[in-house]
Amino acid sequence: MKDPVTGFEYPDAWVAKCTSPEDLRLAEQGLAVLTSTGSTLLRGFTTGTTAAAAAKAAVLSFKKDTGAVSLTLPCNIMVDVVADGHGGRGSCRKFAGDYLSDVTAGLEFVAEATLQPGSITILFGEGIGRFSRDTPRYRKGSPAVSPPALTSIVRSVQEALDAIGESGVSVRISAPLGAVTAENTLNPRMGVDGGISVLGTTGLVEPWDDHLTKSTMERIASADCPVLTTGRIGLRFSRLLYPGREVILIGGKLQEALDAARGEVILCGLPALILRHINPEILKGTGFLTVEELADSPHFPPILAATLQGFRKRRPRVTVVLINREGKVIGESP
Repeated sequence: MKDPVTGFEYPDAWVAKCTSPEDLRLAEQGLAVLTSTGSTLLRGFTTGTTAAAAAKAAVLSFKKDTGAVSLTLPCNIMVDVVADGHGGRGSCRKFAGDYLSDVTAGLEFVAEATLQPGSITILFGEGIGRFSRDTPRYRKGSPAVSPPALTSIVRSVQEALDAIGESGVSVRISAPLGAVTAENTLNPRMGVDGGISVLGTTGLVEPWDDHLTKSTMERIASADCPVLTTGRIGLRFSRLLYPGREVILIGGKLQEALDAARGEVILCGLPALILRHINPEILKGTGFLTVEELADSPHFPPILAATLQGFRKRRPRVTVVLINREGKVIGESP
């Protein structure tokens, strides 16, 4: 059985230990992660998925009230999401699954729609963060909404328009408690003010907890030169760069994952998490607030070279390969 989100082929022994047909169904659909004990952990929905559900419910409600909507996630999985829609207003609360430390769990997204001829307009209001300065990917004042999340929202709105027979709509999305919630996220440190970010590469949130970590560590310990990666972009390009290797998604648990490996390891992914793990003070004195900004500056090459050289001495069996969002290798262990 294969996880449709990550492509990981679950060992037959794990599948055999799962005695619940419903749990197996959820794992097959990608809505849950199967662990080595046979138990499952539910994936949650991203802020992008939650916003898309609220927007779709708002548009569908011009024809009739709704209590749930069907969405096609960025990972191409179809899901049903609880979302209320009435009179052009949609509401959806973020479902965190078994990710117990998700600070955005239960956060309400509200979408208010107004029909207009011929076009789709998506606006972001209260509680949605905005960038306080220019960054390599975003302009100052623009909403903190990732391209995959925005694409998911637009697609969901278009599907709703097709269903009700209308040609266009303006939808304003807000999160009434987004500003308060954002105080417990990294947004203030990342230069995002006034609310939370609307994100989601796959549309799903991984249930990173101790149980899942145990299963992940077992995979790492048994693999021959595994490729460890921290996120979805890293997962995708690691498989392209190392097609013959076991690629394992570890999230932010770099220390535990590296400690679990028994031999040579490749650590591959975007630079932010990896470099902050290697050197928590990497931004000190640079004038930059994020690793992404540092990586886009002329100061990056010498800082990167010194950082990777020092890490190689501490962890000689770990090869670090850093990529950008297009999959280009931008740094590698000496």
